[in-house]
Amino acid sequence: MTEELVLKLSQDAMKTTAIIAAPMLLGTLIIGLAVSIFQALTQINEATLTFVPKIIFIGLVIVIAGPWMLDVMTQYTVGLFESLSTMVRE
Repeated sequence: MTEELVLKLSQDAMKTTAIIAAPMLLGTLIIGLAVSIFQALTQINEATLTFVPKIIFIGLVIVIAGPWMLDVMTQYTVGLFESLSTMVRE
């Protein structure tokens, strides 16, 4: 295994992870910002108020985008296993 191959595998793994995590992270960022603005406007300082909408949103994202996320992970894993024999030879 060459250094270039290890770097490419690492980059592909990080890219796949970022693609899968992006909908959840961006959505919770937006919801957290909206709840923070709501709390600032109403002066409600309840710590648990930020967690409940985020948990509900993450659950919805997993239900709606779960098949897509699973497909992306499956494609990455299948591609990794298919190219494993050529990687070992190098």
